[in-house]
Amino acid sequence: MKTYTIVVVLMLFCLSGCSQSDNHNFHMAGKIPIDGKRWYILNNTSKGIEELFDEQANQKINLGWGNLLKHYQAWYPLIEGEQVTIDSIMMYDYEGTNEDHPMTIYAIDKDWKRMSISVFTGRRYKAWNGPDPEKPDIYALPKPIANVKYLIIDTWGDFPGEIEFYGKYLAPVKAPQLMKKYAPLHNFFGVNAFEWDFEDGGNAMNLDTKRLAGIQAFTGVRHYMDWEKLETTEGNYTFSPVKNGGWNYDTIYEWCYKQGMDILPCLKTIPAWMQASYPEGQREGENVPARYGKDLNEPASYIEQAKVAFQYAARYGANKNVPKELLKVDARPRWNNDAVNEVKVGMGLIKYIECENERDKWWKGRKAYQTGREYAANLSAFYDGDKGKLGAGVGVKNADPEMKVVMAGLAKPSFDYILGMIDWSKEHRGYKTDGSVDLPWDIINYHYYSNDADFAPDNQPTIGVAPEMDKTGAIAEKFVQMAHQFAGDMPVWVTEAGYDINDQSVQRAPAINDKPALNVQADWILRTSLVYARSGVQKVFFYELMDDNIKNSTKYASSGLLNGDRSRRPAADYLLQVNKQFGNYTYVETINKSPLVDRYTYNNKIMYMLVMPEQKGSSVKYTLDVGTTSSVYIYKPVPGKEVMDKQTQKVSGGTLGLMVTETPVFVEKGD
Repeated sequence: MKTYTIVVVLMLFCLSGCSQSDNHNFHMAGKIPIDGKRWYILNNTSKGIEELFDEQANQKINLGWGNLLKHYQAWYPLIEGEQVTIDSIMMYDYEGTNEDHPMTIYAIDKDWKRMSISVFTGRRYKAWNGPDPEKPDIYALPKPIANVKYLIIDTWGDFPGEIEFYGKYLAPVKAPQLMKKYAPLHNFFGVNAFEWDFEDGGNAMNLDTKRLAGIQAFTGVRHYMDWEKLETTEGNYTFSPVKNGGWNYDTIYEWCYKQGMDILPCLKTIPAWMQASYPEGQREGENVPARYGKDLNEPASYIEQAKVAFQYAARYGANKNVPKELLKVDARPRWNNDAVNEVKVGMGLIKYIECENERDKWWKGRKAYQTGREYAANLSAFYDGDKGKLGAGVGVKNADPEMKVVMAGLAKPSFDYILGMIDWSKEHRGYKTDGSVDLPWDIINYHYYSNDADFAPDNQPTIGVAPEMDKTGAIAEKFVQMAHQFAGDMPVWVTEAGYDINDQSVQRAPAINDKPALNVQADWILRTSLVYARSGVQKVFFYELMDDNIKNSTKYASSGLLNGDRSRRPAADYLLQVNKQFGNYTYVETINKSPLVDRYTYNNKIMYMLVMPEQKGSSVKYTLDVGTTSSVYIYKPVPGKEVMDKQTQKVSGGTLGLMVTETPVFVEKGD
């Protein structure tokens, strides 16, 4: 009690004599340290709120561009072992009033009880305010708030210039060190594609051999799969053929399975019968997967999507014991002598399913955007019927417990979004018997296209850049670290990456010196795989198999890895060649950074990858230490071939001199 009195007296002494922040002592006794970057925002923003805690009170907090929600929250999770008791709050009124829409600070305790602890209305210009706007000179709370697990700022966009919390603080325990797990190279050569990339629409029940030839360059396919294909009319499920388009999913998946290709079906968009629930003018396939007017924070609002996910997982998953009475197909023929759907179970063809695509679609407005907490509720239904609460025949895991649910690839690689998902799960799903959070997904997933946005005005890209030249690797490593710290080392995937070749696109790979754009695209695509292989990411799918329109300068319209006649472009050549020779090799360490020299191993064999991580046509002579071997094999990817060029070279003294360029070269130790 004595310590508490001293702290309050010190605060009142300082503040009674001054209102200007310049005279404020930001380091008074009892101040609780707040990591401004730890706050995550349940909204689309380009900046965080760390300026609220940077000891600079005379500033207007600006969250940047793209803010979608007018009323939103920012959350501050305490870390394992961290303890906070709040007895006083100070907020500096820098500019403006917000009495109609006050900012409220809440504390959540260990039992998820939410308590309002402070309100800010901006009544006093350039003065510090306490938690009660009616008593602005009183900074102490009526009683201390203990056992704080989260702080929440609820706002309509108005903030003070600075916030300070006072009380008792115990620092968190040190998190266990991340031990990265690396995946074999073949995991990084996937591609995004559609059913018409396997089958000709004029004969949709059968595979097209010409189409299949191009797809064989890749090790996995992310299948963009519209919900309406599976459920054209509500409650009537179709797979082979699907009612919308007549495609035969059974044959596509069987062929991929025989090729050893992983299929990631991405169940996306809403069918016309769900769109009809929206008012005219708001009907669009990419709307949130719930009927109009539903509470997006409730898992039950997403039950229709979770039902079709159950049917899909029961058919294509590995569980042959799904009760037959729960399985449904629409067996009505479309015309005389038409093939009809039949009930099938446990075909064992699909190991993964992705719940939607880019649910953070801020550019489509609120009707197509979910916050992280809303999407977690969506996933809880999709994953296991909200832990079985939604009844039989709902959710992937209730059909096949082994099928992995991949979260929707995020358009913006935002840690905020995923932290919101995790904390919703803590609150509403709780913890497993081993103490881990009961998360309703198995794989973290985001999208990232390497370009110059970080260096361009207003973060608007003007051109693609090599993956080592921007934040590609740094973001990947942060995602892996975040998964380690908050999600039990959950695997991280990147399911969209790539470059255009249209010379007006802001995502283009340009020609460099005498190297044409297609060859630069090939270099950068392969180097993207190598960046992710060394980062700890587990799988990559490139966007996309075929151009949408090579003549269109719109971003991503000319990102195809095959030509119009479905022959391979150099990028597909490179992925095919490297996979054939080194697909089973796994990254071990980086030996040198410029040029980049990585060491890979497989079955006691050693391979080195060397490349200049630049984009100006650079080359350099490098001496590689290859240890005790008498010879090495040097492999170079080349456009237009099935295999890399191979040279055998004798080694003297354990070192090898070779020229390293911006196209990766691979060196394998001989026998």
